[in-house]
Amino acid sequence: MGKWFPAIYDTLMAPLERQKFKEIRRDLLGKATGHVLEIGSGTGVNFPYYLQPCHVTAIEPNPEMINNSLDNINNSLVPIDIHLGKAEELPYKDNSFDTVVATLVFCTIPDPQKALDDIHRVLKPGGSLVLFEHVSMDHPVLSKLQDALTPLWKRLCDGCHLNRDTLTLVENTGFYIKKVDSMSKGLFLTIECYNHE
Repeated sequence: MGKWFPAIYDTLMAPLERQKFKEIRRDLLGKATGHVLEIGSGTGVNFPYYLQPCHVTAIEPNPEMINNSLDNINNSLVPIDIHLGKAEELPYKDNSFDTVVATLVFCTIPDPQKALDDIHRVLKPGGSLVLFEHVSMDHPVLSKLQDALTPLWKRLCDGCHLNRDTLTLVENTGFYIKKVDSMSKGLFLTIECYNHE
């Protein structure tokens, strides 16, 4: 993980955040309750959208992103504890969290299936997993374009895969899918599910 990508991330994302992502985040994060685990919290763009009553534990593998999240921690309405770590190796006991949140992060996790297995482990029975992700599109031409661009895109954007099928990974992990909303012709999905075990 380099230092240049965290330095420009918020600037690159600002137009999308203003136009569309802000409302998506507000709606999705309003559903987070209890003890919340946020996976790959990045620059903390979600932090101001959490509502009472909840307490957020955030995990992020890039120390530069953590440094860039301090302002958003200060602007949060709820307590935020942030830790350096990987989604595939969550340092928490089984059944620790009421809600797990991931937004625009599964594209960069090196082993997304292992991360989902560990999320399944730390999420309480009946607990919610909410995601906002860009995914492989269900379009014969556009999905092939995503496949072709992904090797270069990964190098430019800190490991980001354009062609992840995150919904299938979530389904295969054993989560019960409650709701899926598709945006931008299937490029972005919000996924609400829960751990029914």
